[in-house]
Amino acid sequence: MKHVILLLSALFLGSSAAIAFAASCDVGYTRTACPGKEATSFKKCDGKASCTKSEAADSMEACRVKAVAACANDRLDITKSKVVTATFDGKPVKNKAGGTDHCLDYANVKTEFNQCD
Repeated sequence: MKHVILLLSALFLGSSAAIAFAASCDVGYTRTACPGKEATSFKKCDGKASCTKSEAADSMEACRVKAVAACANDRLDITKSKVVTATFDGKPVKNKAGGTDHCLDYANVKTEFNQCD
C-alpha cells in the first residue's frame, strides 16, 4: 500500500524522476538502566526495557546506518547500555562483524555506555 501511495503521489505531482521505494526498517531497542533509573531509562519504550520502532529506509545499508545511529546515548547516568537490532523489509540486518547488535559498531560506545555513577 505504501508503494502505491508513493507512486500516486509522484504521478500527482508530475514527477518524472525515478521513484525509490522505501521499505520498512524496524529498529529494536533493549535498554539496561542504571540502578534505580529504570522508569526514566525505559520511558522511550513506554515504560518497557525493549521496544521496536519502524522507519522507512531505501536499502538494507540505510537501515543499518539508522540502527547504529540509534545507539547514541546522551543520558549517561540513566541508561547504562543498549542493544539495537534491525530488520529491513522483514530480513535481519547484520552489523559489520555479522552479528545483530549494531551498538558494537557505534563509535562512541566506550564513552556513552557504562557511565552510571
